[in-house]
Amino acid sequence: MEYTIKKLAQLSGVSTRTLRYYDEIGLLIPARINSSGYRIYGQKEVDTLQQILFYRELEFSLDSIKNLMNDPTYDEWEALISHHHHLIKKRDRLDSIIATVEQTILTKKRGIPMDDNKKFEGLKEKLIDENEKRYGKEIREKYGEDNIHASNAKLRGMSKEDYEAMTVLSEEILDLLEKAYATGNPESDLAQLVAEKHKEWLMYSWSSYSKEQHAGLAEMYVADERFTAYYDQRVKGATRFLRDAIHRYLGKSN
Repeated sequence: MEYTIKKLAQLSGVSTRTLRYYDEIGLLIPARINSSGYRIYGQKEVDTLQQILFYRELEFSLDSIKNLMNDPTYDEWEALISHHHHLIKKRDRLDSIIATVEQTILTKKRGIPMDDNKKFEGLKEKLIDENEKRYGKEIREKYGEDNIHASNAKLRGMSKEDYEAMTVLSEEILDLLEKAYATGNPESDLAQLVAEKHKEWLMYSWSSYSKEQHAGLAEMYVADERFTAYYDQRVKGATRFLRDAIHRYLGKSN
């Protein structure tokens, strides 16, 4: 069956404007253009749009989706299995957050104190889920299943105070990194402070520490556009600067 862009928009719930944009960036190209100049989509394009929407539900960027689906090794069946797995995990995470909110409502209503650690269970699961979704494959290949499981277990067992401190520290690192980058010197005192703070931040989730792993993670930041986008959010080039600062910090530390 074939669809005009209007009918595909009605079928999928995606606006015609979005479908045109997907065409412009080469993410979803129509099967053909008819004699009247209308975009026409076939079954292949419908299936592709479904995959795109699954990835969007999992909060993948359009660039990431395009790279994944254009990969010669891309397998639609495996992708569907992966979507199912991650959507179930997302549902479980949302159920955990909902349960936390419901319990909080009850404690407020009845005046019964709620254990502080309970308040953060859903949020910690969200953090673990987001890390898995964004970087799971890469970090598992680099550090192994056992290390990642140990790291996730440490996050789950984190106290309210440590969770809040880790969150504050992540913002502090971005603030300091922006200021350190302005010095232009990864060996400056400010840059070395950023590297030290970064190690401190890692230890909230890492079960053990090694210079080699820290250095390898810094290299991954530069190599992977998702990490780069995070550390470059304040100033372009900050990720490479952070990598250089960490390498110099590791060279000086005992």
